[in-house]
Parts: sequence; C-alpha cells; structure tokens
Amino acid sequence: MNVPLLDLKPQYQTFADELRPVLEKICADQTFILGPSVKSCEAALAAYCHVPHAIGVSSGSDALIVSLMAAGIGPGDEVITTPYTFFATAGAIARVGARIVFADIDPDSFNLDPALVEARITPRTRAILPVHLYGRLADMAAFEAIARKHNLVLVEDACQAIGAEDAQGRRAGSIGDYGCFSFFPSKNLGCFGDGGLVTATDPARAHRVEIMRNHGMEPQYYHHCIGGNFRLDALQAAVIECKLKYLDGWSAARQTNAKRYVKLFAEAGLSQVVLPTPGPGRHVYNQFICRVPRRDDLVAYLRAHGVGCAIYYPVPLHVQECFADLGYKAGDFPEAERAARETIALPIYPELSDDMAAYVVQTIADFYAAP
Repeated sequence: MNVPLLDLKPQYQTFADELRPVLEKICADQTFILGPSVKSCEAALAAYCHVPHAIGVSSGSDALIVSLMAAGIGPGDEVITTPYTFFATAGAIARVGARIVFADIDPDSFNLDPALVEARITPRTRAILPVHLYGRLADMAAFEAIARKHNLVLVEDACQAIGAEDAQGRRAGSIGDYGCFSFFPSKNLGCFGDGGLVTATDPARAHRVEIMRNHGMEPQYYHHCIGGNFRLDALQAAVIECKLKYLDGWSAARQTNAKRYVKLFAEAGLSQVVLPTPGPGRHVYNQFICRVPRRDDLVAYLRAHGVGCAIYYPVPLHVQECFADLGYKAGDFPEAERAARETIALPIYPELSDDMAAYVVQTIADFYAAP
C-alpha cells in the first residue's frame, strides 16, 4: 500500500465543478489583481477568523513582513520568537532589519514557551512573535499579559492554524495585534499557489497594512509610506473563498484521524512513540507530529514501505548558517534541538482512510519489532 503524506487530488474533486465557472468569470473580466474577488474573500475570512479586518496578501511570508513593517519595526529593534518553526518566521524579522531574539519551546506543544520569553526582553524589544505550530495555539493568554506589561506588539504566526482556538474559543489571528496566515497548498486551507492574509482588530493597523501591501499608495500614485508589492491576486482569492466553506469539515476529519491514530498506536502497544496532545481549545492538526526513537532510520523504513512522512524541522533556526552572526550555538535551546532530532510527521490529511492509517501504524510497529 502507498500512503502519501498529503494528497490534494481527492479534495479538489469536492469543489472543482463549483470553482471552474468562478475562475472563468475572472478570466473573462480580466480582473486579476485585488478587485471584487479579493474583497469578497477578505470579508469571508474576517468572519471566519472572528476579526473585523482581514487583508489579503501575496503569501504567509509576506504577511509576516508587512505586519512588522506596519508596526514600525526595523533596525535597532528586537523581536522575540521561536527557533523551532519554518524559516519565514525569523526571516521576516531579519528582512525588516530587526534583531532576532530566540527563546526555547515548550516540549509538549512545540510552541514558544512564554515562561522563557520575559527573561529575553531588553529595552530594545519591540515585539513578540509566537507561532501556532502544527495547528495548536500557543499560550496566547500568557503572551498577551507579557505584551501588555512591557508595551510590546504581539504578532501571531498563524500560518499553520486557521480555525484553531484557545480554551476561551478565541480563534487564531484574533488575539494579537496582527495575525498572519498562509494559503500555501499544503495548508489546511490552501490555494493554487501562494497566498496569505493579515488580520487585525484595530482599524488603523489594518488600514496601514492595506496600503503597505500596495507600495504604501493611497490614492493611486500618492505614497504615504514605503510598502511593497504584497497583493493577493483574484484567482487565488476565488480559490480560497470557494474552499473556505469546506474548511471546518476538513478540520474535523483531521481531528478524527488524530483520534484514530491514538487508538491504533495504543492497540499496537507502541508506547515508545510519543503522540501529539491536543491541548486546550481546538487543535486543527496541520501536521501530526510524533516523537520517536531512531527517527532517521524510521523515516527511511517508512518511505521504503510506501508511507509518506516528513521531518519538520531538522535544523533549528538558531544554528542555521544564515543566522551565524546572531551568536547562537548548538545547545542554547535544548528543547528545540531535541524536537528537531526526534520528531516525524505522519499523514493526517482529511481523506486518509481507516486502512491507510492502520497500514501506517502497522509499518511503524514492524520497524520497532525488527531485531
């Protein structure tokens, strides 16, 4: 049996007939950049994320960059974030000229540990940038308290967590000053290329993002600030809005798949595999991340037996070559480094069948049973 890590083809069949005429109309109208499709998508996403303002942008990476730019963060400023995440989180800080300050993660959630953040704050700290990694919300109540105490900007990297909630039912992107989302195809809500979103509750912050995504221009050819070309195009907006109505069902299927894995692993007696915990609130499982012994050998075995898997992330950001000038070294953030050594992502996409999940677990059991 072959079980891919992700298969988007069955999902596409769900909405293909609905989407085609929408895309054809955009092509007929030749309204490709911003316009009514983007406005409609933004309104739908704002309602879904429980925020008054949502601004479509060109990618999740650009959502992070334009949010930091809109907050006025630049050279001489410091931003605290996690070393265990996709590169774009820290890359955005570097791109605006600020200094990246890392703090270690909580080993259970894999998210930035708020207990370790406050000690990293200096007079130059301007913002905290927690990541809702793998679809589980970071401890936003704690980060809110820290941000208020020290008058810091709070930016949520929610690129993997659209629809996730905390214990109070607050959705990802509705808690901080800015929320940043990605619609990369592998995300729970993916488009047909690159796309992103910035959410905000404050109208002034939202307006600044809106004009900065288009070179700081309002009206045309009058520039109030230096922005960039961070626009969401109409074709991607149409894809996102079409798929949005299915998102809660897909997220529920991911949660069902996670519960099924828990049952299968227990029945197989694989106690050495440490499964992810849902935590408080609503975990939407962009990835299903396990800690395993002999991780690299297991990855090779699974791939040889037709099971898709991946390592997110094999090299923590503080030891990436491009950040060598920050002065960090191996051993500085032991939990991030341990996660990078031990974790593996297993298939969790909504269309994963019972037989496929059973095969994944049986293949892992066979690996650990071998002499």
